[in-house]
Amino acid sequence: MAQKIQDPPTDMERCMESLITIFQRYAGKEGDNSKMSFKEFESFMNVELKSFTKSQKNPQETLKKMMASLDGGIDGKKDGQIDFQEFLSLIGGMMIACHEAMSKSRPACR
Repeated sequence: MAQKIQDPPTDMERCMESLITIFQRYAGKEGDNSKMSFKEFESFMNVELKSFTKSQKNPQETLKKMMASLDGGIDGKKDGQIDFQEFLSLIGGMMIACHEAMSKSRPACR
């Protein structure tokens, strides 16, 4: 029987896999592996987004506020943890801010 040859993953597919892998690396160390506690979120931010965290006047307070604003997501249930959908809200918001900053610093293409 012939074996189907798979195409290598696209850049987007690798990016999506990376986001899932990174979330899973931090979530569940304190219990539920589908969510990040504040301690897990803090660890994620201090390692994966350290330049953002270090640039804050009061990093601990900033992270607490971010966690509070992310927790609850679409369903509004605040459980003191961030699930994957709430995590993606954070990543999406940061990507939008970075995109806007990059667009302003780069001349428009014609």
